[in-house]
Amino acid sequence: MNFTYPPQLEEFMQLNKFGSYKDADDQLAGGTSFLERMKKSWVWPILKPLRWLYCVFITYYRRARDFGFFKALRRKKLIHDASEAYIKSLMPDEETIKKHKETSFEHNVKFSILAPLYNTPKKYLRDMIESCIAQTYENWELCLADGSDNEHSFVGDIVKEYQAKDNRIVYQKLEKNLGISKNTNICIDMATGDYIALFDHDDILMPTALYENALAIQEHNADFIYTDEATFEENDIYDIVTWHFKPDFAIDNLRANNYICHFSVFKKTLIDKVGKFSTEYDGSQDHDMILRLTSAAKKVWHIPKILYLWRSHGNSVSKDINSKTYAIDAGKRAVRDSLAREGMNATLESSPVFPSIYKINYEIIGTPKISIIIPNKDSMAMLANCIDSIVKKSTYQNYEIIIMENNSETKEVFEYYKLVDELDNVKVIIYGDKFNYSRINNEAVKVSTGDYVLFLNNDIEIIEPAWMEEMLMYAQRQDVGAVGAKLYFSNDTVQHAGVILGAGEDKIAIHSFVGAKREETGYMGRLFFAQNVSAVTAACMLVEKSKFEQVGGFDEKLAVAYNDVDLCLKLREAGYLNVLNPFADAYHYESITRGYDNEGESRVRFKSEVSYMKSKWKDVLEAEDPFYNPNVSKSQGWKFGIIPS
Repeated sequence: MNFTYPPQLEEFMQLNKFGSYKDADDQLAGGTSFLERMKKSWVWPILKPLRWLYCVFITYYRRARDFGFFKALRRKKLIHDASEAYIKSLMPDEETIKKHKETSFEHNVKFSILAPLYNTPKKYLRDMIESCIAQTYENWELCLADGSDNEHSFVGDIVKEYQAKDNRIVYQKLEKNLGISKNTNICIDMATGDYIALFDHDDILMPTALYENALAIQEHNADFIYTDEATFEENDIYDIVTWHFKPDFAIDNLRANNYICHFSVFKKTLIDKVGKFSTEYDGSQDHDMILRLTSAAKKVWHIPKILYLWRSHGNSVSKDINSKTYAIDAGKRAVRDSLAREGMNATLESSPVFPSIYKINYEIIGTPKISIIIPNKDSMAMLANCIDSIVKKSTYQNYEIIIMENNSETKEVFEYYKLVDELDNVKVIIYGDKFNYSRINNEAVKVSTGDYVLFLNNDIEIIEPAWMEEMLMYAQRQDVGAVGAKLYFSNDTVQHAGVILGAGEDKIAIHSFVGAKREETGYMGRLFFAQNVSAVTAACMLVEKSKFEQVGGFDEKLAVAYNDVDLCLKLREAGYLNVLNPFADAYHYESITRGYDNEGESRVRFKSEVSYMKSKWKDVLEAEDPFYNPNVSKSQGWKFGIIPS
């Protein structure tokens, strides 16, 4: 007989990772089935009430399962199981532990782990201390400054219990609680190590955390190091609520929010340069300190591994930043003061999606002229819509529009040119050669009169009135090359929010967050703060003209594909940062004019340009994108699921 499993039961088996029914199938394959034999036995009538109850249970279970509560329970279990498997995969086995402990580093640095204590719950305290003792790298000390009140005297008792077994634990009872900054400064005074490691009293270090940091110091001479982290709920380290996979050092990300956070390790001599923690920034003291330390560091290094587990509970910032609103204001002051030290004036406001993610409004110096360059062929209606949105919505007024006409054939488009050409700040330039996006824009830059060039597709429609100001405030910075905008398809889903290298079918680049809804915050709020990226699309890109000319403009060997990525990589190679500012946003009716490169001569040319890019930027494309994270599938563009791929 053929045995068919109920689909609901099969799904349940898959969710819970039970075995298959293969053995049962084998048994039923020949002869009389087990079920038929049972029906003939004396047991069958006796079991009738149980069979009835089972049928009732299954019927109502299947109905109830379709409600959200049961779906949530099933999903929670699935996530928990996946998280547990991933965390366990990061744990070192006995052989690795032995290897780590026997490793001899040329620079056998000593780590001073700082953990100010205040009324720490017993379990949290023990978990924290034991995670240090479990380190596979053994040259460390744990510096504990205890500001607990008299009702929590057990904190000192527990520490002394561990001290009796391990002399690497250093403890000082404070006469009173001095606040997080001063308590941490006392830990600094206690420290005798070469490197300082910041550790919260209720969190957990993965066993290889210090070893990985020692390796980074040995191999890269890093003086500031940070790692990836995960946030878990209360007392179950496998109940992960957030996986925080971070980019390499990105100053604009750091100014917008303290993405570095845990686990931060730095050379002790840096403290002598930048000073200790300041009470002025209590609540965001780490953000202030990290801004100062990274500014002074010679080599900032990111270890893309989960080495820190951040405990989320009722009073922690990880649970609810709104429980510590003073931390939000302190964070804004920390960023503003950091910018002032760099000679930049700015105001800050909380982003629409999270209070401790900041929108930075840099002061725009003067009113430099912006040359908006728009290539066009035939698309009168599309071009008219683009220009109309610029003219009617833009609040920045010192601009010119240069339309690069390329082999249009329709009469109506030339009639439109006559109309707009009469405007003082619009001119039409005839480019009669074969379409080459790079050459067309290079020629336009030559005749432009602006200090900045803004490359714009004719299928763009402006949304944000201050779009030019939002882009200009970043492009004016000496350290910034290209600035891009967040673009939407006509259905209000994301078309572009930065570019990720080494991804996509051709292993060159893809756009981030494609298909995300307009209101979505994105992974760790990334769709709502300005950030560093490797590249942005030239469908809407602003660059200072002198920087564009410095790197040789667009590469004319790239007639259509990847010329914007190439330009951004040249700017990056010249030492500039590329920035995606999501607060400059617009609609992009992508490729309506030219179409996609998917057939005939266009396909041949596209393949040729792909080969050229791979040859020109071989090392860059094969390396990890510094503004992405190797733990995350590149095919997802920051939009990944339960755990990293």
